[in-house]
Amino acid sequence: MDGLTSAQVSGAKTNHVPRRSSRSLGAIIRANVFTLFNLVIGVLWALVLIFGAWQDGLFGLVIVANALIGIVQELRAKRTLDRLAVINEAPVTVRRDGREQEIPPRQVVLGDLILLGPGDRLLVDGEVVESDGLEIDESLLTGEADPVHKLPGDQVLSGSFAVAGSGAFVATKVGTDAYAVRLAEEASRFHLARSELREGVANFIKYITWLVIPIGTLLIYSQLRNSADFGTAITGAVAGIVTMIPEGLVLMTSIAFAVGVVRLGRRSCLVQELPAIEGLARVDVLCLDKTGTLTAGGMDLGEVLPLSEGRPIHDALAALANVDHRPNATAKAIQSRYPAAADGWTAVDVVPFSSARKWSGADFGPHGVWLLGAPDVLLDATADGYERAAELASTGARVLALCRADSLASASVAPAAGTEKAADGTAEAVALVTLKQRIRPDAHETLRYFAKQGVTVKVISGDNPDAVAAIATGLEIPDGHRAIDARTLPADDPAKLAELLDTHTVFGRVTPQQKRAFVGALQSRGHTVAMTGDGVNDVLALKDADLGIAMGAGSPATKAVAQVVLLDDKFSSLPHVVGEGRRVLANIERVSNLFLTKTFYAIALSLLTGVLGLMFPFAPRHSTLVNALTIGIPAFVLALAPTLERAKPGFVPRVLRFAVPAGLLCAGAVFLAFWAAHSGTSTLIEDRTSATIALFLTTWWVLILITKPLTLGRVAMIGAMAGLFALALAIPFIRHFFALEPGDLSNDLTAVGISVVAAAGISVAVKVAGTLRP
Repeated sequence: MDGLTSAQVSGAKTNHVPRRSSRSLGAIIRANVFTLFNLVIGVLWALVLIFGAWQDGLFGLVIVANALIGIVQELRAKRTLDRLAVINEAPVTVRRDGREQEIPPRQVVLGDLILLGPGDRLLVDGEVVESDGLEIDESLLTGEADPVHKLPGDQVLSGSFAVAGSGAFVATKVGTDAYAVRLAEEASRFHLARSELREGVANFIKYITWLVIPIGTLLIYSQLRNSADFGTAITGAVAGIVTMIPEGLVLMTSIAFAVGVVRLGRRSCLVQELPAIEGLARVDVLCLDKTGTLTAGGMDLGEVLPLSEGRPIHDALAALANVDHRPNATAKAIQSRYPAAADGWTAVDVVPFSSARKWSGADFGPHGVWLLGAPDVLLDATADGYERAAELASTGARVLALCRADSLASASVAPAAGTEKAADGTAEAVALVTLKQRIRPDAHETLRYFAKQGVTVKVISGDNPDAVAAIATGLEIPDGHRAIDARTLPADDPAKLAELLDTHTVFGRVTPQQKRAFVGALQSRGHTVAMTGDGVNDVLALKDADLGIAMGAGSPATKAVAQVVLLDDKFSSLPHVVGEGRRVLANIERVSNLFLTKTFYAIALSLLTGVLGLMFPFAPRHSTLVNALTIGIPAFVLALAPTLERAKPGFVPRVLRFAVPAGLLCAGAVFLAFWAAHSGTSTLIEDRTSATIALFLTTWWVLILITKPLTLGRVAMIGAMAGLFALALAIPFIRHFFALEPGDLSNDLTAVGISVVAAAGISVAVKVAGTLRP
């Protein structure tokens, strides 16, 4: 029982598990360089450099820019995740050389004697050698919610966690040999969880890839047939194909996610899964566990109110508070007044506290059996002190009953439900103990933020409903006074449960299994549910919620399963967490409108010119200029802009309802401007200049529509883009570089007139399409 010696530790196998809080450097480079789009654009770039002017190959720089920006942003996110993942790793308590010490999880070795207390997560497999009422929750491994009582000789597996009692086990499998090493890594591993945004972008890309092949072939054929200059034909075909590809859309999505991770990292918020950023934006119900979330960690011992004379109340409290060498928050609060047990008060049998049981107790031999726990669990409604406890709880205080019992025999194992009475209902109330909970100073402001943003708050606690209601009322939570005792809720009627959850806000005496059921019931009503928590009783609900948010000071088990961890333990960080998610998703949808409008006008123009056998209206350098001014530069600005709009489902249909009519009308305007100019005596360069003017003006108008609501900064950006295009037409060097010749005033004014009509048509079309439902 002294554990390993230092000499034994030095040669033992360590608990080395590769940290996967993000992709490796090699994987990041491969993911950003070796893409289908980079291959297609690279081939087209090579064709232009071989058969055309190098200025028409400027679009090839997109490959370099996309790869570099993507790699840099993801590396920043990787560093943030890796740094925060180390901070998030809870130390492991081991006994070596006969003394206890805390070490990082990676320094655990085979054969280590590991000590356990409530809330500790098991990172390696082992065999129990010491048990003092030790109960292990293996629900994350087996799906069974009831904790398992462990005795010496029993096996324990990584991925489970202690919920009650204390004990020790010897590590028998460490590192990659551990049973649930994959589960242990899951919380900090880079992976693409289900995401409507990513799926929508992927679907766009898939369909466009299939369209590029036949339309590109038709375009190449038409350009070769209508041009005596092979180089002009190739560059015209390349201009159409390149414009069809939304090469920046995937980049902007990745950048927005990565920047979101970095921004939240600066606020000590660890986002353990990148797609959790999207989940943040969709949340419309936030479930809060009162203790540790609305109230600050720790409690203060208030009054000790005797209910009977001649009982050793203070000695019993001191003994119960000090019976566990790894005390919980309640025991610590009592220890502040009773730092040590009185002489002769030695426990011969102990039942540790658990959230399911809601009481703890010990047999002190000649001094008898003493219990401490929730009055409404330990006492009958007719018992002395029951009504007094309810009155105290209604003031917001946490109230415990100190009881004397005949035996612990019937309470040696935690019951499945929290309604069982201790010791066959023979407990005698001796005193009431009040504990003062500390309201977080930032709770008021944070709750007001959620109310303003349309996020419904549900307070779900294991405490007395009256006490929870008092806290909720003090924090001005709507309907906070109408608390429901969860023990009265229907257990076999999910529809009725969902209805009650929709119409009520505060719930007390909620068991861990009920918290999980609450999340499922809310989700059945179409809600996107976020769950916050810090204790082991929150783990199952955190795991099932759309977004699990753990407090940094919470148990290792909660931090392991949550998608977001508030490392600084600040409740006030939650508005920033939700706001960041909304910013990312709303901006990506806005940017997607830009990129997909470009794709649809390129497809339409390619089909028109291919079928009618005309030259393509512009060269690659023209599309490079226009795309940079109306999509590329604005997209970077818009993707990182602040917004508070809550994300709504239906991302793909909404984007299509905007991009399809806008893209088709842009294509129509460009084609008409080019056709009108081409019918006269002007040169091909002059005709393409007129088409480029029409392309810029129509897509510039699309940018204005997408950028709304217009702020001073956005107006300045839009004006700057127009000014840069005017400079490109006015300055001879730039004009020559981009092959622009605005020499035919009649054609150019015609292009402007067509663009104005098209802009009006775009405004009407997207407004009408926006009112339609898929």
